[in-house]
Amino acid sequence: MKISARNRLKGTITEVIKGATTAHVRIDIGGSLVTASITNEAVDELDLEVGGTAYAVVKASDVMVAVD
Repeated sequence: MKISARNRLKGTITEVIKGATTAHVRIDIGGSLVTASITNEAVDELDLEVGGTAYAVVKASDVMVAVD
């Protein structure tokens, strides 16, 4: 599958928490955690499971980073 997003971060799924309609999928990207909110239907269709490989795709024209 080809996508236009340039920011794809490959990682391992560490947690999938389903809510009423939306799920939170946590992905370990080299020691940093990224959490995505997607539909429960998408979790099922993509067969997302803890331990599986997934890509976090950041689709935005601007990304801001703050350092504390």
